[in-house]
Amino acid sequence: MSILKIEGVTKTYANHVALDNVSFEIPTGCIFGLLGPNGAGKTSLIRIITQITGADSGKIFFKGDRLRPNHIKDIGYLPEERGLYKKMKVGEQLLYLTQLKGLSKADAKARIKTWVDRFEIRDWLNKNIEDLSKGMQQKVQFIATVLHEPSLIILDEPFSGFDPINANLIKDEILRLRERGATIIFSTHRMESVEELCDYIALINQAQKVLDGPVKEVKDTYKTDTFQVIGNGRLLITSPDFQVMEQHDNHGVFRANIRLLNNTTPNDLLRYLIQRVEIHSFIELVPSINDIFIQKVKETHHV
Repeated sequence: MSILKIEGVTKTYANHVALDNVSFEIPTGCIFGLLGPNGAGKTSLIRIITQITGADSGKIFFKGDRLRPNHIKDIGYLPEERGLYKKMKVGEQLLYLTQLKGLSKADAKARIKTWVDRFEIRDWLNKNIEDLSKGMQQKVQFIATVLHEPSLIILDEPFSGFDPINANLIKDEILRLRERGATIIFSTHRMESVEELCDYIALINQAQKVLDGPVKEVKDTYKTDTFQVIGNGRLLITSPDFQVMEQHDNHGVFRANIRLLNNTTPNDLLRYLIQRVEIHSFIELVPSINDIFIQKVKETHHV
């Protein structure tokens, strides 16, 4: 079942079309990468899901029901532009924000204790937000986003401002939240994080969805049946079933990218090569999400 279903959502600001008939579904219990260049429409869509603004047309369904104001209590949102109260103490702020989501004071305090112990920030509770580093503020905002245990968590550039150690801490928490049943929408420009974390993706460009699906299926779709081969010997391909896309030779050691043609298989290529050269490495070249992202953005810019 999908936790979120987006049907034909369109949003216009003055003469600017931010979203143009966008549709896709987000399965329950996954990490979903919402991708796109700056200005593509990602933030506009997030603001509609979180009911900060409304769509001009189209529908959004949350857990099978039309999205309604009371659903906001089951959604956690970490915006790219962080919104903490600078003069407020960390503990007071977490308590206030959690109670806004409907928790009792006792429940809120118990959950705050659990999270500050996990993040080892108990000493920060009586400090003002403005006295914390940017990374510390990010931790506090992340905790505020998930304290009420929402079933849908929206993270917009969640690693911004973090050093590698704290970025890994947040990464581990995202995975743990998924394991506990939460669905995470993950909007980022860091494609290596998408490769590592996301189960599904959607790519928005120029206000339109141009690609979506499970990460593995998307990558398989863009494979070109090309293999990187490294070995010893003089590599000379004369068969019409294989095409050398790139080749480098260095003192008898070669590295070549070879594409399969005419419905040949990797085993066919291996058999052909083994009779002629000594093989040290044979790897299929699968495009990264970053490669696919760049390709699709270029394609849609040329349309």
